[in-house]
Amino acid sequence: MTEPALPVITRFAPSPTGFLHLGHVHSCLFAVNAAQQAGGRFLLRIEDIDPNRCRPDYEVMLKEDLAWLGFRWEEPVRRQSDHMDDYTAALDRLATLGVTYPCFCSRKEIADEIARAGNAPHLVAVGPEGPLYPGICRNLPPDVAAARVTAGEPHATRLDVAKAASLTGPLTWHDRGRGIVTADTGLLGDIVLARRDVRTSYHLSVTVDDAIQGVSLVTRGVDLFQATHVHRLLQALLSLPKPDYHHHDLLLNDRGERLSKRDGATGIRTLREQGVTAEEVLRRARGWQPGKPETP
Repeated sequence: MTEPALPVITRFAPSPTGFLHLGHVHSCLFAVNAAQQAGGRFLLRIEDIDPNRCRPDYEVMLKEDLAWLGFRWEEPVRRQSDHMDDYTAALDRLATLGVTYPCFCSRKEIADEIARAGNAPHLVAVGPEGPLYPGICRNLPPDVAAARVTAGEPHATRLDVAKAASLTGPLTWHDRGRGIVTADTGLLGDIVLARRDVRTSYHLSVTVDDAIQGVSLVTRGVDLFQATHVHRLLQALLSLPKPDYHHHDLLLNDRGERLSKRDGATGIRTLREQGVTAEEVLRRARGWQPGKPETP
């Protein structure tokens, strides 16, 4: 007997670290359309765990811009900074499984270790974005690590990926653009689960949030495809539901580069001030550029 299909619930989860740009609207449209086509639900989530970059005024403005564009979402909106207890509980469960360890390394110490190992390339594991964490603190004696934590030494918490994968065995997920994908759980190495200054991370909080909110279809850009490998591992470790995924193409600028806040992508607020209509912003977010014919 075939099990009934789960209702489609999608989400758009921006970080309030600057103004929304066309790339964000492109991603939001993708999530909204996926929900509407299935008669499902669309959620907005605010990912504001970084206290150094996230600002309340940016959150207000991004909601204003989304509403101006005609997007509607359910209330209340989940704001990550209001739910740190959820991430702490997940972190505690992973610690109970024995798959986490404290990491006392600074960025400089990690870089220096990688540089020293450069003379023996076979000792340096490389991921999609460069050399992976070399495991400096992974094998610290437990009593030594515990004493340093008790003494109040600043530390992050990392996932021991090899140990975690030994508990879960092989994992897969269904990607609507790629079919069944086998998770390469070691792709990003021993990721940070909790930072020194914030006792969570993107990887942990987004995985927990999607489960708590019942998100059944995670739509996001192809730039986050690699992250899904380790998110699938966290789901298995925490006994969380396995959603479908759909990693969509990114909206690019005229140089073929992805739009980003850091590279000065034009904000939706700026376009509004220039007199660009909401309808035109939505067309541009779908890939149309001024001076070019509409795509049929």
